[in-house]
Amino acid sequence: MQQEYELRDKDFRKIVELVMNTAGIVLSEKKRPFIQGRLGRRLRALGMEDFRQYCNLLETPAGDEERSNLINAITTNHTSFFREPHHFTYLTRTILPKIVQDAGDQRRLRIWSAGCSTGEEPYTIAMTLREQPSIQTGWDVKILATDLDTNVVAHAAAGVYDAERLEAVPSSARKRFVTELSGGKAQMNDELCSLITFAPLNLLQKWPMKGPFDIIFCRNVVIYFDKPTQRKLFDRYADILKPDGWLFIGHSESLLNVTDRFDLVGRTIYRRTK
Repeated sequence: MQQEYELRDKDFRKIVELVMNTAGIVLSEKKRPFIQGRLGRRLRALGMEDFRQYCNLLETPAGDEERSNLINAITTNHTSFFREPHHFTYLTRTILPKIVQDAGDQRRLRIWSAGCSTGEEPYTIAMTLREQPSIQTGWDVKILATDLDTNVVAHAAAGVYDAERLEAVPSSARKRFVTELSGGKAQMNDELCSLITFAPLNLLQKWPMKGPFDIIFCRNVVIYFDKPTQRKLFDRYADILKPDGWLFIGHSESLLNVTDRFDLVGRTIYRRTK
């Protein structure tokens, strides 16, 4: 029988504060059982007796690696291929033709998947781009895919998935871009992988890339942030987007009363105006 650890008020408050300061994620009281269960596994792995000992480790320089493990343990990574398919329809029918039309000799396209989780989103973007003949020859196309959770970034970079997760991928795309492996697994092909750079990134810290990006996907990420953090993040997105660049957010998210630098142009699709 696994040991159950009591999460006292004092230790819970310390963890909530650390997570907020490190990742901008707001943990409410209702998340307490979830936190207790997830971090209980970390205590067992470390051979610790209680959360007080765990919190003491987090507050020391030696706790750097464990702070990363903490964030990995509590972040939720629910995603799928072609999630919110209207986004990819809009990308295909509206955005890409506009980019091609305005490109001139500067045939450069940069897309950022911010909060890429296990990689289904950037691979879906890559499939969408590879199926557009107008941006193949002579185009410099790159997708940056980042996430706070180092474990899911490693999973995404490997490009191997349970074959059943590919059910939403059109059969024509599966035949072209995916190799079936033994054991019910599937591998993303080099044609997709060559477009994507995966990297761990904390959105609240300094960004090493300069941009500018044509398109940013940040879907179902800011739901974990408070309003002040959201305002700062979307202001930074506007700064690193091209003028008139596009921003995709999640189905339960909105920029209403958060920022005035974007106009709504589609369902959870925005365009930079300032």
